[in-house]
Amino acid sequence: MEGFRKISPKEIADNVFKMIGDDWFLTCAGTMDDFNMMTCSWGGLGHIWEMDVATVVIRPQRHTYGYTEKGDYYTVCVFGEEYRKALAFCGGKSGRDYDKAKETGLTPIQCGETIAFKEARLVLLCRKVYTDMLKKECFVDQGIAAEHYPAEDFHRAYVGEIVGVYTK
Repeated sequence: MEGFRKISPKEIADNVFKMIGDDWFLTCAGTMDDFNMMTCSWGGLGHIWEMDVATVVIRPQRHTYGYTEKGDYYTVCVFGEEYRKALAFCGGKSGRDYDKAKETGLTPIQCGETIAFKEARLVLLCRKVYTDMLKKECFVDQGIAAEHYPAEDFHRAYVGEIVGVYTK
């Protein structure tokens, strides 16, 4: 990807708790001709099944859900603070109603078989390896389900092998 250099997942210098929970990121899926992205602040990075992985969670009612279901790849795009307003727009508006890239000025670029954004400071290209719906009965602490899912609109979790890490 032009303007980026490829690094190993082990070279990611960010504090992942801050990067995911505080800084937010875009989960992107689709093709250059047909894609969507959504802002996330829930997810995780780790190592399982002898691979480095990124996990994102998406509710079925989100427009990005269909793109993530259909494709084999998704990206996690991390931005600098100067893009906070764009990320807030992407998290608060639906791609069904808005061309989010046009509205925010973000520039889609090809990343493997899916898309990322030129303005990102860090991009993780992920190949889906596991997915499942979160289930009420599987919460050991039922208070979490009650607090975060009062309508029982549970997320689907996507675990993706990180097949590329790109940084500026």
